[in-house]
Amino acid sequence: MVVFALFIEGRFFLYIQPNIKIEERIKMQENEFKYYEKIGNWDFSQIKSKTEKLTNWDFYEKIKENTNEKSLCLDLGTGGGERVLKNYPEVGMLIATDFSEEMIKTAKENAKRYPNKRVKFTKMNNLEMNFPKETFDLISARHTIINAKQIYNCLAKGGTVVIRGVDKRDCWEIKELFGRGQAYNDEITISEKDYQDLVEAGFKNVEKVKILQNEYYETEDDLKALLLKTPILDDFSEIKDEEFEHRTIVEKDLFDEYVKRYKTEKGILLKRVLYGITAKK
Repeated sequence: MVVFALFIEGRFFLYIQPNIKIEERIKMQENEFKYYEKIGNWDFSQIKSKTEKLTNWDFYEKIKENTNEKSLCLDLGTGGGERVLKNYPEVGMLIATDFSEEMIKTAKENAKRYPNKRVKFTKMNNLEMNFPKETFDLISARHTIINAKQIYNCLAKGGTVVIRGVDKRDCWEIKELFGRGQAYNDEITISEKDYQDLVEAGFKNVEKVKILQNEYYETEDDLKALLLKTPILDDFSEIKDEEFEHRTIVEKDLFDEYVKRYKTEKGILLKRVLYGITAKK
């Protein structure tokens, strides 16, 4: 059991997190956990790429618009913490969580470079949130599984939830070439499911935006490194537990064909299709 207390702006919070048994999780999250634990190295800083935004919607700007220097915030799916540490606006306190021990270990190491950042990294299962009701002014979730009802319970009245996720058509060109990938066979898109779950949980003013952007990877090694650190070409929701094994190679002939088709003067193109959602309690 993990226990810690927070005293922020006159408010006292006691957080108790029970031990999480992996067998109690749904199958998708169980496989996702194993996937990410096997990767080990969570440093994306060495991957050289440039992003061309085609949609005017920014995850951290939405967070900034709905917080101030006294806000108490919760971030789900923090990963190695690089983006949170660099981009999250200054708030009263940020609790940044992930269910991977390796990710939290990396995040704490990265945090040493940001000694003034008011953030606490802790391991937590998104589907078993155990915070007191109406604790947080804002809850953010980036590329992770959510439980809309639990988010609703933990969010203060008038609070905001901000979500950014990867949709079915993300990196579709490389998924089609390989014949597999994250959400490749989904009948209902992840964005639609998140949207419906938030509405059913009781959220108001739920807005969903399709986010398009082009990413250009400087070299073949940069693109390959991304594919080996993310589930773009793996779909852990459809892999049988006893057969689960993170791929450590990318099929060379298919990879070479993709590079041939999408190599440009700007770099090797990867077309991203994401989604953003904001909602109020």
